[in-house]
Amino acid sequence: VDGFLSYLCSKDGSIFNPACLPIYQDMTQPMNHYFINSSHNTYLVADQLCGQSSIEGYIRALKRGCRCVEVDVWDGPSGEPVVYHGHTLTSRILFKDVLATVAQYAFQTSDYPLILSLENHCTWEQQETMARYLTEILGEQLLSTTVNGMPLNQLPSPEQLRGKILLKGKKLTTLEEDIEEEENEELQPELEREQGSELEPGHEPEPESEPQEPSSRSKDKQEKVCQKWSSCLIPSPLYFPQIAKPILCPALSALVVYLKSVSFYSFTHSKEHYHFYEISSFSEAKAKNLIKEAGNEFVQHNAWQLSRVYPSGLRTDSSNYNPQELWIAGCQMVAMNMQTAGLAMDICDGLFRQNGGCGYVLKPDFLRDTQSSFHPHRPISPFQGKRLLVQVISGQQLPKVDDTKERSIVDPLVKVEIFGIRADTTWKETSYVENNGFNPYWGQTLCFHVLVPELAVLRFVVKDYNWRPRHGFIGQFTLPWTCMQQGYRHIHLLSRDGISLHPASIFVYICIREDLGQEKS
Repeated sequence: VDGFLSYLCSKDGSIFNPACLPIYQDMTQPMNHYFINSSHNTYLVADQLCGQSSIEGYIRALKRGCRCVEVDVWDGPSGEPVVYHGHTLTSRILFKDVLATVAQYAFQTSDYPLILSLENHCTWEQQETMARYLTEILGEQLLSTTVNGMPLNQLPSPEQLRGKILLKGKKLTTLEEDIEEEENEELQPELEREQGSELEPGHEPEPESEPQEPSSRSKDKQEKVCQKWSSCLIPSPLYFPQIAKPILCPALSALVVYLKSVSFYSFTHSKEHYHFYEISSFSEAKAKNLIKEAGNEFVQHNAWQLSRVYPSGLRTDSSNYNPQELWIAGCQMVAMNMQTAGLAMDICDGLFRQNGGCGYVLKPDFLRDTQSSFHPHRPISPFQGKRLLVQVISGQQLPKVDDTKERSIVDPLVKVEIFGIRADTTWKETSYVENNGFNPYWGQTLCFHVLVPELAVLRFVVKDYNWRPRHGFIGQFTLPWTCMQQGYRHIHLLSRDGISLHPASIFVYICIREDLGQEKS
C-alpha cells in the first residue's frame, strides 16, 4: 500500500505527463513555428508609471525561461544610454548594466535563442555607444551575421541558433543586401590576391582606355545605398527639430539580422511588400480586433512571419491580458508583465512548463500552414472534439488562506477552468466542503466538451468558499491539454507566485473520450 501511495504522489502519478517535461518537440523548424515565452517592459518590477526599473526584472524573467526580453533605451547623462519607461516617473538603469546581466543569465535556464526586443529612442551618438556595448559585452553570444547555408525564404530554427542572442529592432538595409555585402567581403581578399599575382614586380597596371560602365547589379546597389542614406540624412534635426526623428545609426542597424521591425498596415500589404525576417508589433486591442475581423488571415500571416503583441498602455498597474486569446491565432511573442502574478501568468507558465521549460513550444500543425483554413473564432472540420470527464475526488493538506483570522480552517472547493478558442473557454466547480483542509472529499464529476483540444489550457484552482462573490485563493496548477495524463492522478498545487505548496494536492480521475457531437452542457 505504501508503495502504491508513493507512486500516486510521484511524477509518474502526476496529472502532468512526465514525457512532456524534457525537450520532446522538434526544435529544427523555423522560429515563427513556435510560441515564444516573452516579457513586456522587462526592466520594471512594479507599475508602469512610478515603478522601479531594475536588472532584477531581467534576472527573474530569464530564470523562468523567458526567451524575449524588452529593452527601452533613451539618452542618458554623460553619454551613457539608460533603460526606463519613457515619459514616466520610473527609475533609470544603465544600458550597459542590462547587457551585462543578460550576458550572465541569458542561457542559465535555456540555451535556445534569446531575443532582445530593442526600443531605440537614442540620438546618433548614443546609438553608437549602444552598438559598441552590444558588441563588446555580448561578444560571441550576439548573432551578427546570417546562419551559413540558410535558404532565403525562412527563419533559422531554435536548434540552429542555440546559445545566440538576436536583436529585434529597426534596420536600414534588407537581409538580401546584408548577405550580398558579406559575400563581397569574403570575396575581396581572394580577388586582391589573384589580381596581385598577375602583376610582375616593378610594373604598374595600365589604365584602361575607357572607363567601364558599371553592371546593372552594381548600379542597383549604388542607387539603393544612395536612397537609404538620403532618407537618413534629410531632414536634419539641426534645421528641422519639430519634424525630425532620431536617425538610425548604421553600426546599430547592422546588428539586427533576422528580426527587422516594420510597421503593420494590412495583411495584404505584408504579403506583397514584407519578407519572412520582418516582424510587426501589435497592441492587444489591435491584435484582438484583427483576430475578430480577419482571423484566418492572421493565422496565415503568423505561419510565415513573427508577430509580437504587447499589453495596452492603459494597464498602468502592470496587469495582464489572457495570452491564450492571442496564441489561438498563432501569435508567437505574446509579451507579459511577468512581475504580476495571477490568472494570466498561470496560463503563460502552464503552456511553457512543457518542453524542458526552454521557452519555445511548437505550434499545432494548423497554425504552421500558410494555406491554413483555421479561424480562431469559427473553427470547422476536420477538428475532432473531445469529451473530458474530471472526477474531483479529494484533497490533501490544503494550507490555510489567512493564519491571522480567528477561524482559519478552510471550506475548500475545486474550480476547473479551460482556456482555448472562444467556444471552448469555460469553467465548472464543485460544491464546498465545510471546515476541512486536511482531507476534504468531494466525489463530484465535471464534464466538458472541447472542440480544439490542441489549443486548450486547463487550470485547476482550489478556493476557500466565501458567501461573497470572490472566494479566497488556496492554490492552483495549470497545464496544456496535450500534456495531461488520464486515469487517477494527483495535482500538486502551486501558490499565486508559482511556488510549490507541497504537500498540498488534490486527487482526481481524468477520462478523455471522442465527442460524438453532444451539445455543450
